[in-house]
Amino acid sequence: MTSTRRRVAVVGGHSHSVMSALDLDLDVVLVHAPGMYEEMLHDYCERIVHAELSDAGSLLEAIRPLHEERPFERVLTTSEAGAVPTAVVVEQLGLPGNSVSAVRALYDKVLTREALARAGVSPVRYQVVDSARSLTSFLRAVGGRIVVKPVDGTASADVHILDDEAAAADAWEQLAAAGYRRALAEEYLDGPVISVEAFSAEGRHLPVALMTSVLDEHLVEMEHSIPGAYGSEWTDELHRQTVALLTEVGLWEGPTHTEFILTADGPRMLESHSRMGGGGTPSILRRAYGLDFSRLFLSVPLGIEKLPERAPEPVGAGHIRFFAPEPGVITGFDGIERLTESGVVVRQAPVGAKLPGVPGLVELSGADTGVMLQMNVGDTVPAIRAGWDRAMGYVIATGKDTADAARRCAEVDEILRFRTMPAPRTGDGA
Repeated sequence: MTSTRRRVAVVGGHSHSVMSALDLDLDVVLVHAPGMYEEMLHDYCERIVHAELSDAGSLLEAIRPLHEERPFERVLTTSEAGAVPTAVVVEQLGLPGNSVSAVRALYDKVLTREALARAGVSPVRYQVVDSARSLTSFLRAVGGRIVVKPVDGTASADVHILDDEAAAADAWEQLAAAGYRRALAEEYLDGPVISVEAFSAEGRHLPVALMTSVLDEHLVEMEHSIPGAYGSEWTDELHRQTVALLTEVGLWEGPTHTEFILTADGPRMLESHSRMGGGGTPSILRRAYGLDFSRLFLSVPLGIEKLPERAPEPVGAGHIRFFAPEPGVITGFDGIERLTESGVVVRQAPVGAKLPGVPGLVELSGADTGVMLQMNVGDTVPAIRAGWDRAMGYVIATGKDTADAARRCAEVDEILRFRTMPAPRTGDGA
């Protein structure tokens, strides 16, 4: 018997992005890459089909037959790699949703800078570079520190901070070795990081929360706080710039994550994304505001629920902190029993499992303080050089305010200890 339930396809993402499907009486077909999703997703989905998320042709090949068999009302994504390809599929199938041009303008950092210039907000000196010579030329023109990064990069990978011409030549060599033929060079923006978590419906953009982040020396975000730990005096301006960009590019619907640096001259936008913030952002947003972007991701585009006219006031605070133990092979853990005795909920990946993304957010959603250990004894802790290296686990907490939530996470990080030993070098055996 054919189901009469409403049907959507979701490209990529993790458990939180489809966990409301049953409650909303929706059939969800998840389109994902093999091995890149949690097995628990089967509990929320009608079926899971495999495709290359960054390839529109692969997505269309997987989705079109299912759409012809029983039409989807929407094809949605909260995946960075799948953002533009999903918009292409939406256009090909004639479904409502974000246009290819709008999504591409947020995915491509050069197009974002051009849109900001047209909107007259967040001026930043930048240049597209395609050689060590053009990168060095821009460095000289700025006369100070610059940043060079892939035009379509993610997770802080292949980002270089440059102070001199020798560093510029080395950075371009590394970018070229990684396969990049062009990159975006920008003036270095000095100051703390803050982002605006917003949601759009029918072209109306609602900024909801400010989130602050702690970065390591490689610009990888290791902690997030909502509400933000600083920058509240800039709320109106941050919201204004966010709405100006989203309006300029013509974004129609869905969650957005827009990053800024709070410079001495005010907020300057780094980049924006047509997806939820990563690193557990939807979970700490729900803890702080009681507003579930993961649910709205499904319900608002379908008209099941309406986007609020204004953002709610925070009911508390949420914080997440990623573990950064010493690189090497894990020989054991200390402090787990002490944490559980104090009421912290601890979850650990099954032995041998390689859980993608930020797993465990659904299982820990009811815990005031929760720990997810993504590794076991014998697994190897990498050096953290990009967002995907944060594969050891995290602690997430709810607090009465931002400082309280951050303190709870810091206390757990002090108690929990990964014991590691140096990994054998290639050729050493073992």
